[in-house]
Amino acid sequence: MGMVSDSGASDAQRLRRVLGAPALSWLVDRIRARLERGEPVDGTVTLVGATAEQRKAASRLLGHGVGRGTSLSIPLPEVDAALRRAGFPAGLRAAVEVMTGPVRDRAAERSAEIRQFQDALDAARRSPLATAPWHLRWLEEISRDGTLTRLVRYGQGQVLAEATAVLERLPAGTDETAVLLPVLAEAVTGDTKALDATPLSGLVLRALALREAVPAPAGRDAERALWTAAGVVTDDLASQVLVLNVRAGGAQLGEWLTQAADAGEPFRVTLHQLAVMPIMPLSIDLHVCKNPAVLRAAAGQLGAGSAPLVCAEGEPSVACYRLLQAAASTGTRIHWHSDFDWPGLRSTAAAIRRLGAAPWLMGADDYRAALPGSTEPLKGSPAESPWDTRLADLMQASGRAVTEERQLTALLAELSTRPGRR
Repeated sequence: MGMVSDSGASDAQRLRRVLGAPALSWLVDRIRARLERGEPVDGTVTLVGATAEQRKAASRLLGHGVGRGTSLSIPLPEVDAALRRAGFPAGLRAAVEVMTGPVRDRAAERSAEIRQFQDALDAARRSPLATAPWHLRWLEEISRDGTLTRLVRYGQGQVLAEATAVLERLPAGTDETAVLLPVLAEAVTGDTKALDATPLSGLVLRALALREAVPAPAGRDAERALWTAAGVVTDDLASQVLVLNVRAGGAQLGEWLTQAADAGEPFRVTLHQLAVMPIMPLSIDLHVCKNPAVLRAAAGQLGAGSAPLVCAEGEPSVACYRLLQAAASTGTRIHWHSDFDWPGLRSTAAAIRRLGAAPWLMGADDYRAALPGSTEPLKGSPAESPWDTRLADLMQASGRAVTEERQLTALLAELSTRPGRR
């Protein structure tokens, strides 16, 4: 008998009486899944390992027995007929939607997802950066490993455009053009925290790792080093540089540096100070080391008699580069030393490229002289040594790294010959 449609509520009540039993929820789910995949609902669905309660519910629905095998098979046309007998002639799709909400068109969703994926990728490929091999490799990787697909699927497809915009806005180097991370984030997204441990920051850092030819960062320190290499400062007070005997002219900071040098005392300078109190280092020659132990030894053994020394403390900070840029721009000669390991070669090459620095005790002969007794293995991706091609080959052959501490005697000997000032 046909049903008079009085309200949606009565439809739901009728459907709950027919299909609403918990033992039939699997059947509703199967019908919904077929509809979402765009498949017809005129075949048979089968449940393997059906319980006795599920069999009883199916028998009540169909009006006849369903057998005693291990599988429970229900013809969908019989389900439709049962709904009609109960006064719901609108069909299986309408029944499922009344009970569980609108049926998704997954095929259309997938098609839209593919279009969004391709649109996002095409826009990134039109970036001025697209001529750079690292940028193309980045796009290829995030397309292949599902990163971009997941972003699009969760409604975050715009993150790729934002990441590209961040990369386009990066300063050319780590000198006076350095930018604060919150300022960069706000300029691109309107949110100062958009680059603080977000999907956007993760995407940008993956690109920067490829640009710098280093592994993807694992941990805050590695992330901070990548931002620094890109000329981005996470905190202008946290970005610091440790110096010894670096006299300078200019404002209050220059006086502080000169007073510390007169006393032979190490002095720590922040990027914030360098920005608000510009200085001009007065040294003709400025030596750079990596490890604070070298600067500490120079201060302890040579004091005010040490040559001017700057300590990078590992990966050079933006503050370190800002100070060295200020010196190099007025004719100071920068002499660069680091550990004999692959990161050390990369930092030396970067200093030569960015500052016009000269390698300081960083040749193949220096490495060979410091090698005896070193048992530390070389780790990570090999690097080149364009200032002395023998060095990288010799390191590769030995497989051992040499820290600055093993060269301490030679380093202090050179620092003890105090060059003149301007």
